[in-house]
Amino acid sequence: MTIITVRVSEETKKKMKEVNINWSEFIRKAIEDKIYEEKRKNLAKAVLINERVKKKSKGEEKAEEIIRRFRDERYTGSCD
Repeated sequence: MTIITVRVSEETKKKMKEVNINWSEFIRKAIEDKIYEEKRKNLAKAVLINERVKKKSKGEEKAEEIIRRFRDERYTGSCD
């Protein structure tokens, strides 16, 4: 395990001693929970972006169709 240091005020340290909690375990869990939460937020943002991108445009040719047409024209030598 890696060691990190957290600075707290003297008053906070005194209050921490009054409570029977394994502070190292508590902080590790809080960090893991925050990482999990942030990853879920990032995933949610990615899904929203993907949904926006996936929406079909109205009346416009799909990118795949344009690419296919250009490739076909390149190899057949005909241009409209």
